[in-house]
Amino acid sequence: MTGLEIFLILLLIALIAFILYYYFRGSGGHVAITRPMESRVDEYLDRHFERVVDEWSLMDTYQVRSFSSSKEPVLSGDEKKVAALREFEGEMNTTLDSLEERLNVLEKQICGE
Repeated sequence: MTGLEIFLILLLIALIAFILYYYFRGSGGHVAITRPMESRVDEYLDRHFERVVDEWSLMDTYQVRSFSSSKEPVLSGDEKKVAALREFEGEMNTTLDSLEERLNVLEKQICGE
């Protein structure tokens, strides 16, 4: 092995070590080798979850439950209206099918005469 080959091998090892260090630096938690990006994102969210919630004005569990309990009557009323509209849609489709059949019969009678 020549000196240049040894130098290139050492340079390659140093480059790989630098990439691994740069990729895993600042990681205080467990970073899974099989899924490094996902585990880094999970770690970040674990560390900064409260700040993310405040920054994005997200709702916590209590706010979701209070909103749900206050809006439950309105939502159930809307669901009943949607069910009634679907029933009406079914009846109208049946009526339209019946009218199309009648129209086809009338067209046959007019054209057949």
